[in-house]
Order: sequence, then C-alpha cells, then structure tokens
Amino acid sequence: TAPSPRSYMALRDEAVKLFNSLQQLESEQDPVPLMQGVLQTCLDLPPLVDEIYCQLVKQTTEPAVPGGQGDLHYWQLLTCMSCTFLPSPPILRFLRLHLDRQVLPQPPGPCQVGIFMTPISGISYRTESRFPASEMAEYASFIREALGKTKGRECVPSLEEILVLMRRQELICTVHCPGAPACSVAISSHTTAEEVIALVSPQVAQELVSRLGLSQSPNLFALYEQSRRREQPVGSATLLADVLTRFE
Repeated sequence: TAPSPRSYMALRDEAVKLFNSLQQLESEQDPVPLMQGVLQTCLDLPPLVDEIYCQLVKQTTEPAVPGGQGDLHYWQLLTCMSCTFLPSPPILRFLRLHLDRQVLPQPPGPCQVGIFMTPISGISYRTESRFPASEMAEYASFIREALGKTKGRECVPSLEEILVLMRRQELICTVHCPGAPACSVAISSHTTAEEVIALVSPQVAQELVSRLGLSQSPNLFALYEQSRRREQPVGSATLLADVLTRFE
C-alpha cells in the first residue's frame, strides 16, 4: 500500500528538516529510505519541490569530492526527483543549464524559492564537460532525458524503484496472463499500462486470443491489479510504477 499520510509542521520547519536530510544523505550508508522520505514530503508539500531542486543543483555544482559517496547520493536523489516531479519553469531552466550548458554567458542572480534564497549562480560548466565519462555525466544525461518524460506521479517511487534509479536501470515487472506463462517486462518510471500491454510478447497475446476465442472480438486486453482485498482494472494512462508502489 502507499505510505500513509503524515502530519507536517509549518512549511518553513519542513524546509529546514529537508535541508538537514540532504546533509545527512552525504554519509548515509543506506540512503534509499531517506530519499523516499524526501520524495514523500515533496509530494505532500508541492511548494518544497523547487527548493529541493535548487538545493540539489547547488550541492552538485562544486562538490568537495567529485564522484565521492556524498556527491553520488545527491545525483541519485536528483535522478529520483526528475522521475517524479517537474520543477517550475524558471527552476527547470536553471536545472537544464546545470545539465547542458558548458559556460553561462553571465551568472544568473539568486533565485527565491519557497522559504530560502537559494543562490545558484555558481553553475558555470556542463557536468559532461567537467567530468567526461564519469558517473556524474551519466546521471546528468539520464536526468535530462527523464525531464522530457515526467508529467507527475500519484505516488513516490517505491524502495525497489529508487534502487534501480540509483543504478540508472529499468524495473522488472511481472505480468500474469490467463492460460499463459507470466511475462517479465522491463519498465521505466514513465511506462504506462497501455505501453506494458504492447510490450507483452506478441506470441503470448496471439495464444491468449486463440484460447479465449477472441479472434473476431472487438475487445482489447487490459491490465488488472489484484490484492487480497480487491481486483480492479488499471487505466491505460496509469503509470505502472505508481501501481507497484501501492503494493509496497
């Protein structure tokens, strides 16, 4: 099931707590639960999304140890953010500059977001240019692509999804078909139910049509989510990653 609603303090207090969580992230040996907590707070308190993006841009601009554990944890959280939330247009522009631009003609001024004044004028070189063939460059490329697909989530990524995002990999989803073997399908944070149906082996689909006598039927296949309490169809535009989070 999805995480239960949490009670929150004032927005300023929650912003301070998130800032402390980011600092803790540097030395955290198992950062996944902490990352999910940050994502859940951002989902519940949307005004903090821009603030976290700005903080992560700042932390990944001039890291004390490029490619160190703390630096990679920030890039990994930024990866999860990019697959879950879109920042506001001004922050999205600065984020893309951080990922894409090699040299800014002139540094932008401080950007006020939420509670804090978060200066991001230190962005000066493209990550791929400063650290070619590095993990940071790989994350920057992944994030840039994800931002073009993210439209918003109903749930934050599951713990398993966060783990695969940290490795820039896909999530393996098992689809059980009536009268046919189960199929393993690789999905991303942006894969919809309609796309999963299209990914199911054509041979399996043809076998199902034959067994169920649907060769002349106008009906289409659909995905269902099933638990001990209920069984319901999954909307064609529903993100499969959100469905999997609800079963966590």
